[in-house]
Amino acid sequence: MAKAVNLFDYFLSDASEAPAIYFGDDVLSYARLRGVTVETAQRLVAAGLQPGDRVGLVLFDSPEFVSSFLALSGLGTIAVPINPALSAKDISFILGDCAARGVIIESTLLPEVMSSLETLPDLQWVMIVRAEGEAMPTFRGKRVVDLSTAPRDELPSPFPHPVDEDTPAFFLYTSGSTGQPKGAIHAHGDIPYTVETYCRHVLNIKPEDRIFSASKLPFAYGLGNSLSFPLANRASVILYPGKPTPEAIRDILVRYRPTVFFGVPVVYNALLTFHRQSGQLEVSSLRLCVSAGEALPASVSQAWVEQFGLEILDGIGSTEMLHIFISNRAGQVRHGSSGLPVPGYDVKLIDDEGRPVEIGEQGHLWVRGKSAARGYWQRPDVTARTFVEGWVRTGDMYRCDSEGYYYHIGRSDDCFKVSGQWVSPLEIEDVLRQHERVQDVAIIEGKTEEGFSCVKAVVVPAGNIDLDRLKTELMDLAEESLPRFKRPKIFAFVADLPRTPTGKVQRFKLRQAG
Repeated sequence: MAKAVNLFDYFLSDASEAPAIYFGDDVLSYARLRGVTVETAQRLVAAGLQPGDRVGLVLFDSPEFVSSFLALSGLGTIAVPINPALSAKDISFILGDCAARGVIIESTLLPEVMSSLETLPDLQWVMIVRAEGEAMPTFRGKRVVDLSTAPRDELPSPFPHPVDEDTPAFFLYTSGSTGQPKGAIHAHGDIPYTVETYCRHVLNIKPEDRIFSASKLPFAYGLGNSLSFPLANRASVILYPGKPTPEAIRDILVRYRPTVFFGVPVVYNALLTFHRQSGQLEVSSLRLCVSAGEALPASVSQAWVEQFGLEILDGIGSTEMLHIFISNRAGQVRHGSSGLPVPGYDVKLIDDEGRPVEIGEQGHLWVRGKSAARGYWQRPDVTARTFVEGWVRTGDMYRCDSEGYYYHIGRSDDCFKVSGQWVSPLEIEDVLRQHERVQDVAIIEGKTEEGFSCVKAVVVPAGNIDLDRLKTELMDLAEESLPRFKRPKIFAFVADLPRTPTGKVQRFKLRQAG
């Protein structure tokens, strides 16, 4: 194992007065961020934290998230970011699964989660982020720590805690697009690897860049966007604690004028709709737009270029790999494609028997690179299935063209056969989205009255419309654009689609609904 720099020093050794974080009306310099992080570490020492302990971070995108994450790194403990929008049941599940010793949490979330936190046997203390003047709550059987109090304890020596590149630094729980979340174990060497690969070769972040990510810090994608890449390059990040609605993003673009924007496909589609209806999206400050989370439909990618003259660099990453490992490049975008492999990562496509597939044929996507997780926390069976001889099985189906561009076919569990031929949900969804009265759509496997597999379209209509008429028009559109076996035979109309917090459609829920 090679030596590595503790993430505290990796990000904060150069504590200059340059702006690091924009948050509301506040601007934190790198020097101030380092000072706040040291104070947070002192409070954690006072709480009795020991190297190797797990600590949950149930925090909005904020300076407190960044300082807590880096303070935990500096102490040799393990941060466990948790999406604050999750239910109390899901938050408690993650804290219990990783046997968290402590949790740092927003005071506004306590009414919903307090009773469940009190039942966790391994949880010893709760550190609360609260507004000035807000009363401190009490917990049955737990110590309460106020993050706003003056620190008392000295930092341990040495600080930051010595690490190597394989020392665990944080757990990232999968978003649950296919079921119960699992904790991917990431080490101190993983973030620097993503900076030297994807960030360096695709983003080329400079100190003058201002970055805004609609995807939040508790997720692998958002953590790279809003912490790893700006801080590693002495750039600045705009943190917004609220929901990234089109109106909120519009205001951020005007107020802070970011140069790099990260989103997911559903956000880009919502922004296009918002701009067409209001004409209020001002993107002149942006030099780069990035998408990940799920495949960006070619129709959305093309519409963004036509509307704003900006390319979207779509790519694929995963919680297990920490960030993007296949990506489009500026000036080389192929609409509907995830792009080319990022230098530093190897990818391969194999069939069900483990044999390489031919160019143009679809196969299971495997990837390897030094940012890969060390497995799942206390899940040896799932770890053995996913992490195989240095490779990570992504669970995605892809094809690669003769120029090396990779095209997402769908999740392995989402693809199905009709009349003996593979069906990709994404291809059909992209066709049906062309109808102006389709707000959203998901394709799943259906069954005919005779019990044969067929294509089922679950459609979210845009506005009030006669559904029988819409069904007829969609069937006509499919007939024009798709071979017979890919045309939907069953249509269902719903108010919205079930999605993970990262925006991925949970097709397994649609299948369960019948």
